[in-house]
Amino acid sequence: MIGRYPKRIVCLTEETTEVLYAIGAEALICGITQYTVRPSGVQNNHPVVARYIDADITAILDLKPDLVLGWSNLQADIASALIKEGIEFVCFNHRSIQGILSMILKLGGLIGRTESAKEFEEYHSDRLAKVSAQYNNLAPDFRPRVYFEEWPKPFISAIGWVDELIEIAGGQNVFKELASSQSAGGRIIENEQLIIDAKPDIILASWCGKPVKIDRIMKRKGWEEIPAIINSDIYELPSSTVLQPGPAAITDALDAICAIFDRWREQKN
Repeated sequence: MIGRYPKRIVCLTEETTEVLYAIGAEALICGITQYTVRPSGVQNNHPVVARYIDADITAILDLKPDLVLGWSNLQADIASALIKEGIEFVCFNHRSIQGILSMILKLGGLIGRTESAKEFEEYHSDRLAKVSAQYNNLAPDFRPRVYFEEWPKPFISAIGWVDELIEIAGGQNVFKELASSQSAGGRIIENEQLIIDAKPDIILASWCGKPVKIDRIMKRKGWEEIPAIINSDIYELPSSTVLQPGPAAITDALDAICAIFDRWREQKN
């Protein structure tokens, strides 16, 4: 790395791009991914060099980055290829809201923007605390039972931070016991009957880059007696928000979940 802090950064996931923009360090970004849509217009500002689990290694090397940022073991092969080429690679691997907040602080430290990152992190910590307090004292009957579907066939339930968003918004994840799994494989619901028996009041779905087919969910055999099906309480959440382990999840996704749950509570009154 030339100099004390990196000057050219490739972001292989959206959340690091969003954080860099938020703390005034967008000028450091020299490459992004195809799925980066935040902030608005970002793809007009930087070359696209990757999707998610695959990347154009030659294109990345041509950008001459002094730091590449990634997320999770799913990008291990990309990391390995770049490290072998002498590129410094930092891979975040968080699965929780606390991990998102920690990532913001760590990223700020990596680029010499500690104070800006701290201010950004504190803003979101305070905001999360306020939203959580708003729903803390709800009676059990006003806490909807929620099934979050990250993928159909096999059915994959909520990852850690999504489980926490549901709880902050005053809901109950019906498959909470699976949320701590580090891998999607650990969140597979092998027996569809378990979903039916859980009787979720609300179904939230985000199929990881694939449009959710709500009509198909409504017509699933055996699901007719699920309250969410009876009352048409099925909602798609954009994967670019709820499945992004960064600011989008704790802002736009949380706000959307709160609004859905609030409407459900209004219907009960």
